[in-house]
Amino acid sequence: MIKTFRFATFNAGLTRPQSGALITDLSTPHHPQAKNVAEIIQRVNPDVLVLQELDYDGTKTALQLFQDHYLSVSQNGAVSTYFPYRYAIPTNTGIPSRMDLDKDGRTDSPGDALGFGFHPGQYAFAVLAKYPLRWKQIRTFQRFLWKDMPQAKLPINPPTGESWYSAEQLNILRLSSKNHVDVPIALPGGTVHLLVAHPAPPVFDGQEQRHKLRNFDEIRLWADYISPDQNNYLYDDKGQFGGLSDPDFVIMGDLNADPQDGESINQAINQLLHHPRIQTQPIPSSLGGKEQAQLNPAGYQNHRGDPAYHTASWGLRVDYVLPASCLKVHASGIFWPTTSAPLHYLVAKRGEVEASSDHRLVWVDLALS
Repeated sequence: MIKTFRFATFNAGLTRPQSGALITDLSTPHHPQAKNVAEIIQRVNPDVLVLQELDYDGTKTALQLFQDHYLSVSQNGAVSTYFPYRYAIPTNTGIPSRMDLDKDGRTDSPGDALGFGFHPGQYAFAVLAKYPLRWKQIRTFQRFLWKDMPQAKLPINPPTGESWYSAEQLNILRLSSKNHVDVPIALPGGTVHLLVAHPAPPVFDGQEQRHKLRNFDEIRLWADYISPDQNNYLYDDKGQFGGLSDPDFVIMGDLNADPQDGESINQAINQLLHHPRIQTQPIPSSLGGKEQAQLNPAGYQNHRGDPAYHTASWGLRVDYVLPASCLKVHASGIFWPTTSAPLHYLVAKRGEVEASSDHRLVWVDLALS
């Protein structure tokens, strides 16, 4: 029997606008949103999970509390899940730049941080696994400067034709809005590199398109990283140059780009979807996404993409599990139950309040080559 491993990514929305607020919410086992998020994870039961929008704290307390108070406790009869290997990953979000990056006349707003955020650690992500992480081989690109990417799509101020960012700002502005992380995982039979990021959403900017351009280049970083002839410029946070030569990898995360709809530019996600080293079929799908489009035809009338592939409640495919072409896909899916399904309450929305998250968990079952 072929041994498969389930890889999943989930933007769980476990983020709070105040520092420490998530720790407070997770300090008891009774928070409704956290319970629903945990139940979704328990129902899918991944071997490797990227949990996005889990606020980072230097003590890793929030991640530990989520494991102890929620994942380790059966939710509504689901089997509890334990991830012995957990990596809470530092993020650029909320780190003050002390410069006016968004040109609003202030230097202390969330848009002036190295990555948009109301406090350091907001919108971070973590890796949880049932198999060992190769800690000494982990590479992070948190400090890589945007200007150091060849032919970087740096924004231009349309009225003047000059760079949106000053030379002083570009000397500190990092490409990654959160982090880009290569986490090798030691699976039985071989090591798989987990390539994780959460690029800036391509919205909330102006004619200069600074967020759209950053999103494009953040996605490009992984495309270059797996391309031997294009990654010599990349340097990680330890000063090591170059990209990934190992064949087995999976790119995962909320990449904030849809191949056909939405506001990303120049089909940013196609840098990965059309990459020769990446396997893109079959596309994970759900009946719930398709049903939502049927229930709301007016909201989808201008959409070109198949709603069965959507991973966000507003109708876009933005969350991805993209394995290397040498890996074997055995099954895949998106956790999005239809309104008549018993587990629909986990993705239901009451007014403006999401039961769990406005994103859906995406999973792929893989076998090593």
